Amino acid sequence: MHLPPSSDPARRRPPAHEAVLAAAEVFLRQYAAENPGDGDPRRRLAEVTAEVERCGTYEHTPAELAFGARVAWRNAARCIGRLYWNNLVVRDLRHVTHPDDIAGECFEHLRIATNGGRVRPVVSVFAPDRPGRPAATLLGEQLVRYADDPRSTHRVSLARGLGWKGGETPFEVLPLLVQPGSGLPPVFYEVPEDAVLEVPLTHPYHPGFAGLGLRWYSVPAVSDMSLEIGGVTYPAAPFNGWYMGTEIGSRNLADTDRYNLLPVVAELFGLDTRDERTLWRDRALVELNLAVLHSFGQAGVSMADHHTESQRFLAHVDRERRHGRPVPTDWSWIVPPLSGGATAVFHRYYDPADPDLRPAFVHRTAGAPEGCPYGTPREGI
Repeated sequence: MHLPPSSDPARRRPPAHEAVLAAAEVFLRQYAAENPGDGDPRRRLAEVTAEVERCGTYEHTPAELAFGARVAWRNAARCIGRLYWNNLVVRDLRHVTHPDDIAGECFEHLRIATNGGRVRPVVSVFAPDRPGRPAATLLGEQLVRYADDPRSTHRVSLARGLGWKGGETPFEVLPLLVQPGSGLPPVFYEVPEDAVLEVPLTHPYHPGFAGLGLRWYSVPAVSDMSLEIGGVTYPAAPFNGWYMGTEIGSRNLADTDRYNLLPVVAELFGLDTRDERTLWRDRALVELNLAVLHSFGQAGVSMADHHTESQRFLAHVDRERRHGRPVPTDWSWIVPPLSGGATAVFHRYYDPADPDLRPAFVHRTAGAPEGCPYGTPREGI
């Protein structure tokens, strides 16, 4: 499939237009191949060419947008939960541009995704960038974050600079920050209580664990990545899956630059922390992960364990191979951060990750530390 011939006009197109058309052709070719009954691709290519030459960009159809968002998840080399890529709920909110309305739809995203605890994968796609007119963005890693999380330091400072008065109590939810595309200062919005389902953490065998006062939220909705489809960038496209237990128990609560709770848990369980050879860290890590899985299960909130999800990822690899598609995979992110060698995904090689593969969820800031759709390192399937 090729773009319609256009000799002299094509040579006079600005380079930016040529780049958009090249990306659009690749995407529309893929769309046509995977949706063979959806109209004449040559006619669609001609429409897109004319629109790009006139406006410098083009508008995806609702079907193209939904397909592109789902394939962006399928292409996410750092995500272990891609077996379910085609079940992603795509909310087309390209008409929503005012910060108040964007915030309202983000809160509705959380309600829809929470689904009473049966968490659904959802993406909400807001307006795209247009030539000379950048669209609004969301500031912060996820729609829900806690103010006392060390990763939240910059966002807490920004929110307080805008007039927010909170952030003094443990596990207090940060406000949502919306950056208007006009370049005006960000606007902050308190997250409604009914939009956030939190799970208090308890342990199945140690009643004293509840006394630590720990909890975590149910929906890891990533908000600091752009969705890129066929040469069009959607800078505000928050998306979520559901948590894998290790993302909370082994990373968010255990990492030394996060909540750093392994010494606290070790003390609670009476572990000997005087010598690393007692493996007190490993034992505390298991107890912390057990508490997370137990608590989400008791609360009726969707959560995967790392052994089951490893098997599901291999099922995804097999299914994609049957369709003749590669599965780009970053091994270091797919292998869980607890008992990696005991999981099925550890013992094999995969197709290499391709940073140029599109459609994709892409960080707006180069070198950002998080990159797994669905969340921070290994956060949110």
